[in-house]
Amino acid sequence: MILSPTTLSFWPSVAAVVAYLLAATLPPSTVSDETVSKYKTDRGIWAALCLGWLSQLISILVDALAIGAPSMGARFGFAPALSVTTWLVLAVYAVESHKLRLPHIRRALATLAALTVGLAWIFPGQPHPLAGGQWAPLHWLTGFASYGLFGAALLHAAVLNQAERQMRAKALRPDASGAVRTLGIPLLRLESLTFRFVGAGFAMLTLTLILGALFSVTWHWDHKTVFSILSWCVFATLLIGRARFGWRGRVAIRWLIAGSVLLLLAYVGSRFVMEVLLHRSPPV
Repeated sequence: MILSPTTLSFWPSVAAVVAYLLAATLPPSTVSDETVSKYKTDRGIWAALCLGWLSQLISILVDALAIGAPSMGARFGFAPALSVTTWLVLAVYAVESHKLRLPHIRRALATLAALTVGLAWIFPGQPHPLAGGQWAPLHWLTGFASYGLFGAALLHAAVLNQAERQMRAKALRPDASGAVRTLGIPLLRLESLTFRFVGAGFAMLTLTLILGALFSVTWHWDHKTVFSILSWCVFATLLIGRARFGWRGRVAIRWLIAGSVLLLLAYVGSRFVMEVLLHRSPPV
């Protein structure tokens, strides 16, 4: 009996959704002893996040590799792209929360991850047997990586935006070293991390466009290509403005959001329209 990829990914998807919802609803530890690691005291939350993250990875691999499909190939769509993005952002959140003690914004992230896992199971995308040539897997990988890196940049930008509101309310004060901190992190360090992710995402997006232009057998000027190039231009402007004019704060965040929206429309938006609204199989 041969099971389809959608059937095989059912239980990993269910496990991921349940685990993420637990991580989103479990209350944080109230231990006040500074000698006790928050990572250890919130073991239940972290266990749920890890279980959800690993289960989501299994469901992503089953869908992306079309395991159980009658023919070799891959499946892609707007919902799996969102699922991969949240999976990558959660990986960044887990690493930085442990090492840099980022604020606990896990509720929103875990809830968003649960929603994208459910969407990916309901809308698994279209099969593309041997599509795109030998360089297609690298093209898809760099594209998904750019989504995840810009998603991580948005995560940090959200914290920066919250910090700016606190500063306007005069709730932040310099510490003994003279650094202004938000939720335990120096603002300048958080801002530097944000632009590191923007720079890495821009590099991945640039590589994605180059691979698509040089090696894709289906390259043509469609909505995906136009929105991708527009987002590249916005991110390039942001990085130039940052380097030459010192853009920061609200100005930088607005450019980051604008570029991210355009990038989201490039792949996720166009495929949503084709797959869900028009019921057509879009090119890879």
